[in-house]
Amino acid sequence: MNKNQRVVILSAPSGAGKSTLAAHLYECFPQLTLSVSATTRPLRGEEIEGREYYFLSNTEFDEKIRQDAFVEWEEVYQGVRYGTLRTELERIWERGGTILFDVDVQGGLRLKRIFEEQALSIFIQPPSLEALRERLEKRGTDSKESIQKRVDKAEKEMGFAPSFDAIVVNNVLEDAKTNIEKVAGRFLDDVGKC
Repeated sequence: MNKNQRVVILSAPSGAGKSTLAAHLYECFPQLTLSVSATTRPLRGEEIEGREYYFLSNTEFDEKIRQDAFVEWEEVYQGVRYGTLRTELERIWERGGTILFDVDVQGGLRLKRIFEEQALSIFIQPPSLEALRERLEKRGTDSKESIQKRVDKAEKEMGFAPSFDAIVVNNVLEDAKTNIEKVAGRFLDDVGKC
């Protein structure tokens, strides 16, 4: 790993707007390339293999672990694992890009430890747990039981916010976009194009 290779890590509880803000940063800073994570969970809605995630069976995921193919991986929910493939890093760095990670909180903390000063870690915080619950319900992709599990997990994850380099509260989306642009711009030494 070259010391000039930087990474931007976005982490948040499910439903806090992390993917929306990652897409915004991707538009603002052309040097950023989103790292596509691998997961054992099934496709949802309009997702496409290789765009949102690499969807692996549990057997395939286990084989990748045995091959040491992951930079990091985590069982985020019981029976559902996510991980960052080494091939993703190589793909992005070979093209001269800066990696943008859109990962869960534990994955974000692990990546921060791996990349240290080469990384900017940003925690996307919902305005409240109730607002988070409402967002998850509006998605219409999860059962009430699943939503409750996500809210319970979010409450714990929010305790890790101070471990990140920056916290961006996503209450009003346009304000959150402005704030995250400033934070990323300082790290990347770039004003961006937004």
